[in-house]
Order: sequence, then structure tokens, then C-alpha cells
Amino acid sequence: MLVASSLQKEYPSGTGTLAVVKNVSFSIPQGSLVAIVGPSGSGKTTLLGLLAGLDVPTSGSVSLDGVEITRMTEDERARLRGEEVGFIFQTFQLIPTLTAAENVQVPLELQGEPGAAERARSLLERVGLGGRMDHFPSQLSGGEQQRVAIARAFSNSPRILFADEPTGNLDGATGARIVELIESLNKASGTTVVLVTHDLSLAERAHRLIRLRDGEVVEDRVQAGASAGRTGVAAASLPAVPPLAGS
Repeated sequence: MLVASSLQKEYPSGTGTLAVVKNVSFSIPQGSLVAIVGPSGSGKTTLLGLLAGLDVPTSGSVSLDGVEITRMTEDERARLRGEEVGFIFQTFQLIPTLTAAENVQVPLELQGEPGAAERARSLLERVGLGGRMDHFPSQLSGGEQQRVAIARAFSNSPRILFADEPTGNLDGATGARIVELIESLNKASGTTVVLVTHDLSLAERAHRLIRLRDGEVVEDRVQAGASAGRTGVAAASLPAVPPLAGS
């Protein structure tokens, strides 16, 4: 369960302050797929950073599974992110000098996980890149690079995944396939997904839609039947991935 309580984020602005996120409160049950939408400048990315523990609020709190991350030190938040949180970025953020498999292995190796190579290869097979594991990012299409980024995000078996405009640099058809892949992984793993997007057609596939305007929540609704039967890859068809040690 992810809980945001009265979140406020302000920045110095001239002689005063600018409130980018204003008194935002909601809770997200485990396993949900939630889309946060709103125009540019509405506070979506700032809110995502607060929820993920990448930034701290001016006031209010964020709790993950009953643990208030806003009271943690930066080192404690970094450890939490490494163990329980995944990220997908609009710009992919792959290391250009590493192969697809090596990009997925890196987070596991940094944590000293045994079997990192096997798990990386299994995840890449799961996202349809079994034949592209030894290719470098420059040898992959945008959609393929984003699939590598998704495999990397799921490498630590996160309880929650944050995605910031994951289809923003992709064409419409490729973006739809990426969202279908995120949906299928959400169903197969039970990972909570919080997705920020400008694309309302993609947001409508989420279980729940939260709309921001000028830093405030102006709409929060459950989307009955959203994504049901829409995924192009059935969760049951995804190959199993070796579990992390101790999981």
C-alpha cells in the first residue's frame, strides 16, 4: 500500500514560494495500475519523485507498506529504492557501453545478487528480446530500448514501479505495445505500477486515473474494466523468471 498524506512541495520563487504540489492525498493498494495525468506544469513529475522517495516534501508524508519514507535519511531511501522500487524513464537511461543483458544485470550485481546473468537473460526473454541480449543500445530501436529498461526495472522484483512518460519518445503503435507489456507484467507479478503520462488513450488503460491541475488533484476515479482483456500479451504466457535469492 502506497499512501500520500497532505503532500506539499514548494520552491523559492523571487520574493516568495511556488507551490508545485498542493495538499495531495490518496492511497494505492498493492497490485494496482494507476495513471497520473495532467497538462505540462501540473506537478506530475514532481509528485512522482515525492512518491518514489527521490525528493522530500515541504510538508506531508509518503508511506510504503506502513513505513514512512519521508522520515528516512537519504541513505535509507536509496536502500529502499534498490530493494523495493523500480523505475522506467522516458529517455530509457541505458548505459551505452553495455549490452542489453549487461544493462539489466547491473542493479543485481550492485546488490551482490547471485545468478544475476541468468535472471537478466530470463527477463529479456520475458519482454521478447531473447535474440537481442548481446546488442548495444545503439543497435536497438526505441521500443526495444524501452523493453530493456522495463526488464531492468523489474530485475529486483520491485513491490512498486514508477514510470515517467515511458512512451513519450515512441510512436503511437510502439507506445501501445509498451503499455500492454507493463500491464501484463503488472498482472503476472502483482507489482504496483504508478504511471505518469500525457497520453489519455494510454491512461485510460489503467485501473485508476488521478488527474492533476496546478499541483492539485482535481479528479480521482476508478476505471471499471480498464485494461481487462486489452493486453496483447497474456500474463499466463510470460515465461517464469528465476526469483531473487531469499525471495
